[in-house]
Amino acid sequence: MKNKLLLHTCCAPCLIGSMPVIEKSGDFETSCFWFNPNIHPYTEYKSRLDALIFYASACKDTARRVPALIVKDYYGLVEFTKNVIDNLKERCGYCYDVRIKETAKYAKENGFDIFSTTLFVSPYQNHEKIKEICEKYAGEFGIEFYYGDFRVNFREGQKSARENNIYMQKYCGCIFSEQERFLTKSY
Repeated sequence: MKNKLLLHTCCAPCLIGSMPVIEKSGDFETSCFWFNPNIHPYTEYKSRLDALIFYASACKDTARRVPALIVKDYYGLVEFTKNVIDNLKERCGYCYDVRIKETAKYAKENGFDIFSTTLFVSPYQNHEKIKEICEKYAGEFGIEFYYGDFRVNFREGQKSARENNIYMQKYCGCIFSEQERFLTKSY
């Protein structure tokens, strides 16, 4: 019997890159979980969510089937900025924490055996910090955490998204990373 995996999903391109590793293991019945109150402005949040919904819907009857998609639709600009404004250099830790905590909590409350995140596909994310946070919430909620190094498929996921006209973001997610896209200033 396969373990029920709840996979926090930040966007369609990252899901595309992550799923081959998950599928190759053959151990999981996967459901995707959208909870990303870190993505700003609202137009960006909506573009990423719409792209994920589109991708999940378009792939239902293909060989590369997308698992069930659970959407917790919460655009959290005010809460996010209140929690990071005093320490912008550490904003990514807050960003990881709030999303991973909600994923682990949802997984535990809804009968999943294990959880993970598509954040592990990006070579630009702090894998050690994300793993540390996942392990913390695995312990707190009494649920298993699966670490998969999905980075081997990062470029493939992006390429596939481009080829299939799936929206691709130009920055990590928060309004501060969007600013960094255009300015050389780093916090």
